[in-house]
Amino acid sequence: MPYDKNNIFAKIIRGEIPCKKIFENDHVLSFHDINPQKKIHALVIPKGEYVDLDDFNKKASEKEIIELHKAISYVSSLLGVTNKGYRVLSNIGLDGGQEVPHLHFHIFAGEKMGKMVV
Repeated sequence: MPYDKNNIFAKIIRGEIPCKKIFENDHVLSFHDINPQKKIHALVIPKGEYVDLDDFNKKASEKEIIELHKAISYVSSLLGVTNKGYRVLSNIGLDGGQEVPHLHFHIFAGEKMGKMVV
């Protein structure tokens, strides 16, 4: 899946589409999902043009990799879910259920999670 510079997350990063921002720095943006699947559903995305985790790990700088991982934990703490627990998920490729060709991590929380795979 090639990177599409006009995907919804690229437009959010450029400020063309508004979002309910949770956190932002030079490398990462986090915001609430517009179609939440759980009581708490946030997204954490790198600002660089990366299709998925494989693409990110091949092309991203060490700083970008570190900042993305730190942001996931930081956003979870901002959401107040670190003590009760949360789930982090990234869909990769068509078989993995990826819908937007921009690396993104979902943070699900605020309620008991079911089995990981049904």
